[in-house]
Amino acid sequence: MKTIFLLFLCIFGARAYRPNVLFIILDDLRPALQVYGDTTSYSPNINSLAKKSFVFQQAYAQQALCAPSRNSLLTSRRPDTLHLYDFYSYWRDAVGNFTTLPQHFKEHGYQTYSIGKVFHPGISSNFSDDQPYSWTRSPYHPKTEQFKNAKVCTNSDGTLGKNLICPVVTEFQPLGTLPDIESTNEAVKFLQATKTNTQPYFLAVGFHKPHIPFKFPERYLDYHPLSNISLPSNRVRPSLLPDVAWNPWIDIRERDDVKKLNIPFPYGPIPDDLNKRIIQAYYASVTYVDDLIGKVLQNADFTNTIVVVTSDHGWSLGQHGEFSKYSNFEEATRVPLIIHVPNLSEKRINVDSLTELVDIFPTLVDLTRVSEPLLRCPKSAILNVCTEGKSLLPVMLGSLEMHKKVQGKSAIFTQHPRPGARPTLNPNSDKPHLRDIQIMGYSIKTNVYRYSEWVGFDNENFRANWTKIYGRELYNHQIDPQENLNLEDRADLQPIIKKLRKRLILGWRKSY
Repeated sequence: MKTIFLLFLCIFGARAYRPNVLFIILDDLRPALQVYGDTTSYSPNINSLAKKSFVFQQAYAQQALCAPSRNSLLTSRRPDTLHLYDFYSYWRDAVGNFTTLPQHFKEHGYQTYSIGKVFHPGISSNFSDDQPYSWTRSPYHPKTEQFKNAKVCTNSDGTLGKNLICPVVTEFQPLGTLPDIESTNEAVKFLQATKTNTQPYFLAVGFHKPHIPFKFPERYLDYHPLSNISLPSNRVRPSLLPDVAWNPWIDIRERDDVKKLNIPFPYGPIPDDLNKRIIQAYYASVTYVDDLIGKVLQNADFTNTIVVVTSDHGWSLGQHGEFSKYSNFEEATRVPLIIHVPNLSEKRINVDSLTELVDIFPTLVDLTRVSEPLLRCPKSAILNVCTEGKSLLPVMLGSLEMHKKVQGKSAIFTQHPRPGARPTLNPNSDKPHLRDIQIMGYSIKTNVYRYSEWVGFDNENFRANWTKIYGRELYNHQIDPQENLNLEDRADLQPIIKKLRKRLILGWRKSY
């Protein structure tokens, strides 16, 4: 380990050498990639990047919802610190003037630029993508974003609808293009312009896909014929799943092509033929965005650029009878995380350590040596710059030595709110407003277990009431990696539940 670390210092130690950072974030992408062993996926460009990168096998979002997850990642603070579980508050006004990942690089001499969906648009980023704090220049948003939910999807009778599944002919779309194509062109333009620039850059490129609607050029369906699509074996709601843990995929139900089926609320089920087409459209969206990522990567200088590819959270494709995100299940919380480091990752290096999105900020600080390592955020004092994650550099360096394993985290933590103990349309039990949140589902995952507890939550003081329990879940990933069998009522497992519950209440600080 010492030899590897000294080598790292030789390569990156001098402050004069400051590598660029290309940060690529996708929307709703589970590890549905060839590099993660997904045989349905066709993602050759990300696969090619992974061949010279660190590939994190157990990376997790802190909440399976766009705005809370992105703000958590970009500030390295958890949802309970940001007091953000919906889309409707801005952390600088609500909690503290926390420094963001791009802001930190900007303040240390980097040119920073945002393209597409990096921060979640709206109140949660002050209607400005956190400008002027985070970015050197005004963030770029594609003009076609305005048509994201427009009725542009062709129905079988020739009419247009606001559909879930929406393959299109690109030139016939409004303005003759799509948002992610526009973002790709802007990213290529930026990268080409910086080739002669001596100032290092932090470029964040946010792709909309595979987020719904599944709107993509129709030719990408050819990569995923329906005959090759398999249905999940566990596409039935688990009998022992607490009602409070169920997400009724309201955003899917609101789409015209799904709405007309009149699927009973809240437990469905979605017909198998539609489930197959949803899976097909999801993977076609992944192949589409992989193609665009390839165009961006072709213009990056891999000899002097750290490349990160990740997602804000995952997405369920019928597992447990659920779709979309809005839960603490593996499908909703696990994400891909691939990091290329010039001169360090010249081949694919698998990293099995438990990892969280809050770890990315301190990791990039350590990889670039843009500043001193980030301090761990203290319990009482409020610091503008600190981390509630943990730098991944030690486990990355340790993974380079075949016989040396570095201890990473012993657990990761996710959470999701609910307005009540049973699924409801109003208030929306998938994504309730803060004022409606009455329950918080807290989850701890170790290398063996995932334990979740749904408890009372004070939405004014942001506190959990651990004495008011609405539901519990325990899954043993060694024998049940799909999380099909809730073991929380097993008498012989109560000592394990007691230990996991204690760790869950103590939180992330005790798991480093």
